[in-house]
Amino acid sequence: MNKPAIDRLELASYRVPTDRPESDGTLKWDHTGLIVVKIGCGRARGLGWTFGSRAIATVIDDLLRPVVIGGDPFATERLWQEMNRHLRNAGSRSLGAMAVAAVDVALWDLRARLAGLPLLGLWGAARDAVTLYGSGGFTSYTESRLARQLAGWVEDGISPVKMKVGREPSRDPHRVAAARKAIGAAAALMVDANGAYEIKEAAAMAERFRASNVVWFEEPVSSENWEGLALLRRRAPSGMEIAAGEYGDSPLYFLRLLQAGAVDCLQADVTRCGGFTGFLKVAALAESFQIPLSAHCAPQLHAHVGCAAAPLRHVEYFHDHVRIERLLFDGCLPAAKGMLRPDRTRPGHGLAFKDADAARYEV
Repeated sequence: MNKPAIDRLELASYRVPTDRPESDGTLKWDHTGLIVVKIGCGRARGLGWTFGSRAIATVIDDLLRPVVIGGDPFATERLWQEMNRHLRNAGSRSLGAMAVAAVDVALWDLRARLAGLPLLGLWGAARDAVTLYGSGGFTSYTESRLARQLAGWVEDGISPVKMKVGREPSRDPHRVAAARKAIGAAAALMVDANGAYEIKEAAAMAERFRASNVVWFEEPVSSENWEGLALLRRRAPSGMEIAAGEYGDSPLYFLRLLQAGAVDCLQADVTRCGGFTGFLKVAALAESFQIPLSAHCAPQLHAHVGCAAAPLRHVEYFHDHVRIERLLFDGCLPAAKGMLRPDRTRPGHGLAFKDADAARYEV
């Protein structure tokens, strides 16, 4: 019997406009980049993607395609290691890790489809569904838009909810108070500064946000400032957690963040940390440090792996990615009672890409 081998890799880049201009504490944007990878073995095909620049597609095409073609579709760990080795001279961080992520997701989807199993059937379940939290609340929003979005998630059963802060620090306490008023006293409120504050400013903001019962302060300072995060974690008001990690791109990055005692809850993103393989490694690290894990963005990608990750607390239901998933993917899991429940009757992650619908966004 012939050993199965990967025989094709298809690649496309897209640029999807946002529904309105958006910004956070440090950046402004009007579109989201999407890189889609399809990997085939005979009649079976796996689908993967990441969100980012089309430069990621160049990395995949030039450096990762030769690793994957001819490879064993069941050797996901070996291929992950080889892809990372082939990025050595080009640089494995950031774009490289996102390129690996898109390919790794496709490889796992292919492996599960060849086995006739949902992804969760390969990994084993720690839970049957993942809890969501609503995320958006951009600094570009008017106060009324901010209130409608956050209150809408709460009405739909999605809570906690998270908003952006940091672009105009003098307005932040008022915006946060307005958000609290909109969602009511019972819903949990989270804020994300995307590293916009300096340490002393962040400490002062934490005290001011306490009046609105903020329970989560994400990246109050840069995620590279581990000592600053650790200091703020020690000084934050009781009941307010410090979170970071969304930009992590290697197991070593997360290990150092945990060793620094920098977070109350660790964040990781399948599309940035090297795919499902990377995410499961991060989950093991978080569990060993007895720190909870939160999945950043791309909720449909995090449904199965989130159910398999023992320390997972919740998955970010990020406005932009929810839009794109609904627009360009068939088989999206519905948010029901604030949760995503994987469909165990469908192989792989269960999603299919709408090539015809996406064609107008291709770049």
